[in-house]
Amino acid sequence: VQLQESGGGSVQPGGSLRLSCAASGSPARDFCMAWFRQAEGKEREGVATIGGDGSTHYADSVKGRFIISKDNAQDAQITMYLQMNSLKPEDTAMYYCAAEPEADYHTGGYCYSKSEFKYWGQGTQVTVSS
Repeated sequence: VQLQESGGGSVQPGGSLRLSCAASGSPARDFCMAWFRQAEGKEREGVATIGGDGSTHYADSVKGRFIISKDNAQDAQITMYLQMNSLKPEDTAMYYCAAEPEADYHTGGYCYSKSEFKYWGQGTQVTVSS
């Protein structure tokens, strides 16, 4: 499975961006999928997860501003999105998508509790600045 992020860029505070993560190589629909971010000089943190059942979970810092979703419609590929609204300077970071194979259709909350993800993308930079 290969993951490729896109959609990063520079935006002013209060603006919006939509990140995409194309998962190719026949990822299973029951994968846990997630967005992480890492700001310069800080540890990587989980932003949002979506479970195989389609339910979601968010970090408190982005709850109400970010929306995670995924599209299973295409054969052999899943595309995951992160709609980011009301962006703040503290959202500036490299954003990564990740996926973990599962044996069942778990919830987003279950996925958020996972400590390891097997597949990772290369990351896309988001900069929020006036």
